[in-house]
Amino acid sequence: MASTSLAAPKFKIGLVQMSCSLDPQENLDKAVARVREAAALGAQIVCLQELFRSQYFCRKEDAELFDLAEPIPGPSTDTIGAVAKECGVAVVASLFERRAPGLYHNTAAIIRPDGTLQGIYRKMHIPDDPLYYEKFYFTPGDTGFLNFDTPAGRIGVLVCWDQWYPEGARLTALQGAHVLFYPTAIGWHPHEKAQYGEAQLDAWRTIQRGHAIANGVYVAAVNRVGFEGTPDSGLEFWGNSFVADPFGRLIAQGSVDQEEILIVEIDPAHQEEVRRNWPFFRDRRIDAYSGITNRWLA
Repeated sequence: MASTSLAAPKFKIGLVQMSCSLDPQENLDKAVARVREAAALGAQIVCLQELFRSQYFCRKEDAELFDLAEPIPGPSTDTIGAVAKECGVAVVASLFERRAPGLYHNTAAIIRPDGTLQGIYRKMHIPDDPLYYEKFYFTPGDTGFLNFDTPAGRIGVLVCWDQWYPEGARLTALQGAHVLFYPTAIGWHPHEKAQYGEAQLDAWRTIQRGHAIANGVYVAAVNRVGFEGTPDSGLEFWGNSFVADPFGRLIAQGSVDQEEILIVEIDPAHQEEVRRNWPFFRDRRIDAYSGITNRWLA
């Protein structure tokens, strides 16, 4: 095997899989405690799940729920920034952003180890499905697909529904990320689980493993656990937070129903090795892809 000595050093990431209560402050306090735990276990970058400050409020359309939103920078980034500085870790924190009156986003804030806000990524793809009424709340993102350099390594951040779009993964990976993080809130409809549940979970894992393979990049998906809502109109969040390596192999995976922290080592030399043997970036026909920007080609 050729030498990969020029690759960046190894580093560790932490994925926080947790349940959420109806009390935003309780959830924020729990997230702070989990960041401390992840840092104590060696994580240098910690990723929290999507919209971790609250239960998943998009299960219904209710204008009063806009009160959950906050500015960025704001109270939550200040709190997460303090624990990031205390522990010397970078943190990916998914928040309900109030950008202006009547203008809201589903936004991931990237906090530096010194506690300052490095940048934000606003969720680009916004779903509108039963119990996932996100178009009521969120304006589609306008940041484009981004990378962020942390002291540990270079990362890309996308959010949940972005998981299903190879274009987003590709454009993010092309900027040099070692890891694509996907803060997530996804689960089963109670009346669908028996018939479709296993296939839905498998599809969710498979599409993201495909992003890892196609782009020669680590993929880290961070989901929540627990049942939220009523028995007839609630969601059972399926956990299963995981990390796939650049070969698509699952190297860590959480449970379906337990709160836990996954600590995973990222090895840029392994990424280099995989890309040398599967040179998909080399063989891309960038001269032939103009049609990808069209809505439909038939």
